[in-house]
Amino acid sequence: MFHVAVCRADEKVVGFQSMEPFATFTHAFDHVGVIGTYVDLSYRQQGIGTCLFDATFEVARRKGYEKIFTYVRADNVTALASYLRRGFQIVGTAQRHAKFNGTYVDEIIIERFL
Repeated sequence: MFHVAVCRADEKVVGFQSMEPFATFTHAFDHVGVIGTYVDLSYRQQGIGTCLFDATFEVARRKGYEKIFTYVRADNVTALASYLRRGFQIVGTAQRHAKFNGTYVDEIIIERFL
């Protein structure tokens, strides 16, 4: 599923959220979705994230998902706080998981049950 937030005033995409199955090679994970979220920096704190999460959670439940899973870069404290406010919990850390310009960054593993 893919939800898009558009600013009606200038018809600009200001955010989006996607969710896809955790795995397609087995039915053992059919109840788990992997989510990704983006909100434009200049449009944050305006309720866009809330609308995206509400829409995704509603459709996910209708499609039979029971759990949502994702990773957040450890240096993205704003994104992590946003997910935690919406009921996600930290379940682990993938150390040195991402690498940017020779610098490693941990990924925080989070999940939420619907």
